Amino acid sequence: MNIVWIMLCAGAMILLQGALISFFGLYGVSYDRRFSKERVFEGEEVQMVEVISNRKLLPVPWIRAESRISPNLRFGRDQQSQEREISADQYHKSVFFLGPFSRITRRHKVTCLKRGHYEAGSVALTCGDLFAMFLKTDQKGVPCSIDVFPRLLSEDELSTPSTRWQGELAVRRWIMPDPFLVSGIRDYRPGDPLRDVHWGATARMGSLQVKTRDYTADPRMLVILNVQASEEQWGDLMDYEQEVIEQGIRIAATLCQRALSVGVDAGFGSNGCLIGDKGTGRTVMIDAARGADQMEQILLTMARMEIHREVTFQTYLEGLTSLQNADILILSLYDSEAIRQKIDMIRAMGNSVTFMRLERRRRHEADRAESA
Repeated sequence: MNIVWIMLCAGAMILLQGALISFFGLYGVSYDRRFSKERVFEGEEVQMVEVISNRKLLPVPWIRAESRISPNLRFGRDQQSQEREISADQYHKSVFFLGPFSRITRRHKVTCLKRGHYEAGSVALTCGDLFAMFLKTDQKGVPCSIDVFPRLLSEDELSTPSTRWQGELAVRRWIMPDPFLVSGIRDYRPGDPLRDVHWGATARMGSLQVKTRDYTADPRMLVILNVQASEEQWGDLMDYEQEVIEQGIRIAATLCQRALSVGVDAGFGSNGCLIGDKGTGRTVMIDAARGADQMEQILLTMARMEIHREVTFQTYLEGLTSLQNADILILSLYDSEAIRQKIDMIRAMGNSVTFMRLERRRRHEADRAESA
């Protein structure tokens, strides 16, 4: 008889704790997630920080946070964090025990493998009792995203034509100072001509000051990327075919960064589109400019650009025929008579246009690079 009562009491306790967890397990539970940096470059490592709190007296035996995250964000594994994993279906899972009025912060190392904009803000929270007989699930949305900029290339990684083109552009930038364009003053240096001495500023500063001048050659560099693989292409490229376009984005980013570093206006354009703009006809164009935030704007646009042909490249080049006095570099996988005709029209408006063909890699080389 005593055994029956013990079994009944045990069953009642199991049902009671299960009912409490089922009704109140997620009550007072808050979950937040964020990346330690909002913007990084390809290959860099960041931390994804999870913070979960239980603001009630009732403990939660276990609670699981699951979310789908891009495989381009590779999570590190260490011997002290066996509860987290990236499974084959690209789900991230973390399991917690929450005591009364407790708070847990967990940090995961993440390597950003590929350029892009990644959202990790949707999470499913599931809690259960000690025997996993009663479960409670809730879907939460938390603002969590990261922009991965294209990797900037070294001198050895840049192709010879692009290096030569930018070298010529940089030389033109410093050809000859314009005697009529005074941009400021600076301290006198040995060898400065006396005609450049600013006597009024010298009297105010108490030391010799000379005028600084702008330059006659003041180019505006514009890098244009064609995301089509061929003139006949209709649909989107396969993943292994996109790598050569990704390399084109890296080349464009590197050239823009180097141009801005020597005082040359730089801009970027493409017949691709930004995330969310598919089918709208809106393409990518950042006008050539200088300034502290110009490079960041270019990189952010590149991070959020999709390799999707929004308009044909010939149509895109038609929109550039109104440009004047620009130095344009076109990066493309292919050349055609239609493209050459549009280039001639752009040159007729007083622009210089350089065409550079991107090198297409073989299929097995792309597969080996992706598996590395």
